[in-house]
Amino acid sequence: MAAFRHAQTLPIDALELDVQMSRDGHLIVFHDETIERLTNGQGNLLDLDLASLRELNVAAHFPGGWPEIQRMPDLPEVLDLARQARLQVYIEIKSSQRAGVYGRYPGIAEAVIRDVLAAHMLERVLIMSFDWTVLPEIKILAPEAITGALVSKDVWLPHTSSALPELVTRVKESQCLWVNMDYNLFTPEMPDFFHAHDLRLGIWTVNDAASLQRLADAGVDSLTTDRPDLFTGLISREIASEN
Repeated sequence: MAAFRHAQTLPIDALELDVQMSRDGHLIVFHDETIERLTNGQGNLLDLDLASLRELNVAAHFPGGWPEIQRMPDLPEVLDLARQARLQVYIEIKSSQRAGVYGRYPGIAEAVIRDVLAAHMLERVLIMSFDWTVLPEIKILAPEAITGALVSKDVWLPHTSSALPELVTRVKESQCLWVNMDYNLFTPEMPDFFHAHDLRLGIWTVNDAASLQRLADAGVDSLTTDRPDLFTGLISREIASEN
């Protein structure tokens, strides 16, 4: 939460976050499927309940140390902060993972929509995933929800003559408004191409000022960065702070 609060002081439009599920079905805001890298605990989120996760210090391995314990937030906490700050929220629905095998947290789509509706944030939330099959489910649960397909080389092969048209077809079939693309896959024709098909283009993760400015000038609709401070004095469209 300290990172999200700090982001509010920077020139941003949105917070980007990842949601996963505890063993007892609570939505938690955390990047990894295991907790060793970032906390003082051990284990897979699939095996840990919310009470156990709340006891951990998620700043345990912060470079240089952190002056106070930071608890793992749940989604309602971050949505409440964003609503008060009048920020948008980009929610990535993560897949579960155990021993290299990916799966789906049971009921995660329903839980995300439940918490977003409870926070009265539906019109200010973009729900994204690399698991494109979950995105039509979001639209069934909340037809007005805004969804986006996350795109990397793991889910899309860019080096064919029909790559972009095929991507548009798949994204449209998933009922998405947004394409959120790995920065390394960006090509200059993409903004006009996606806009011509009534899609918006977001790029992640861009961490130098020259690239941020170049992509903003190219017509990209959203830029996700770990360094929103670099946007001070730069012209941009939307800036998402990735935490």
